[in-house]
Amino acid sequence: MLQFRDVKVFDGEKLLPSTHVTIDDGLIAAMGPEEAPGAAVVEGRGATLLPGLIDAHAHVFPGDLEQAAAFGVTTVLDMMADPVQIAKLRGARDGADLRTAGTAATVPGGYGWYLVEMGLLPPFPTLTAPGQAAAFVADRIAEGSDYLKIMLDDGSTAGMPAPTLTGETLRALVAAAHDHGILAVVHALNAGSARLAAEAGADVLGHLFVDTPDPGLAHELAERGTVVIPTLAVLGELFGQPRGRQLAADPRVAPHLGEGARRMLTMGPVPLGGGARHDVTVATRTLAELLDAGVTVLAGSDASNVGTAHGATLHDELRRLVAAGMTPGRALTAATAAPARHFGLADRGRIAPGLRADLLLVDGDPTADIDRTLDILGVWRGGRRLMRGTDAGRL
Repeated sequence: MLQFRDVKVFDGEKLLPSTHVTIDDGLIAAMGPEEAPGAAVVEGRGATLLPGLIDAHAHVFPGDLEQAAAFGVTTVLDMMADPVQIAKLRGARDGADLRTAGTAATVPGGYGWYLVEMGLLPPFPTLTAPGQAAAFVADRIAEGSDYLKIMLDDGSTAGMPAPTLTGETLRALVAAAHDHGILAVVHALNAGSARLAAEAGADVLGHLFVDTPDPGLAHELAERGTVVIPTLAVLGELFGQPRGRQLAADPRVAPHLGEGARRMLTMGPVPLGGGARHDVTVATRTLAELLDAGVTVLAGSDASNVGTAHGATLHDELRRLVAAGMTPGRALTAATAAPARHFGLADRGRIAPGLRADLLLVDGDPTADIDRTLDILGVWRGGRRLMRGTDAGRL
């Protein structure tokens, strides 16, 4: 048994006054003024206890779940990966918990296939017609996908033209996902594709768009209940507002980075093709419109992209969300209760009796200063404290 004493609690939605939080058998057992006799004690005065963070958009390779956990990210929602490799990583006790889209839906040679050409993924199934959608989705579920990722990208934002799905195939994929009771998450980086995805019934937009503004779209997304994962950090890395090297040099980050994560953060920008159409400020302006319209926003890092690192970049994403207009409390909800609710993870994302004891303890009050999320005092997964530093991810 473990008890946090005199600690402020961000319960996933709001900040609670200082109290005691008791952990037993991997769960939150009680919250209140009563002391638990015989419990190991963590003194929490001056600190804030948060639910373990949930990264709502990432791509997972071996070692990434341990790296994420070192920064208090106790659940990762993978948005495209090799399902064979993912099956080997699922259930690991020494890193973040994992959910996955597995193989994403794209056309032959379409967006995402470059991962095969780079040797990062083995060749994977694609589709070319709406009549193939039902079988494609059924196959993804059979190989372990928890939700469907759909690539709707013609490469125009990066200046690298590529074939893409038709609107008819997009609609058929979304319908097939819903027939199986799973969410449809759509990758779209331009406004036209984002609108097409929303009209097709997509549940989640995996990015904000970066080409041209579409002020009317925010209210349509709100009316449809479409959720958005802005991924401002990776958009900044790709399109002219990088902070990866700065993050890697932060003394709260540097000691807890593996060598691979450090290389990714400091690699520098990817060269884009001629005629690339992008303006990253469109994304930040659009976020303000989403917030005004009441659209649900989730926090996602899009690690493992260049300029990102699992765990660390989600903290930078929180800072970027706040700089773009979110309150710190709302940004924290976007990384805790909101993704848990929308991805059906009912046992986490909040601090309340009966839920998993996936917890992050930070110095100070991140609801007043979002930068305090990196002042990490400890990380617990299932009630067990994780070691950090050179032992990052080890229980």
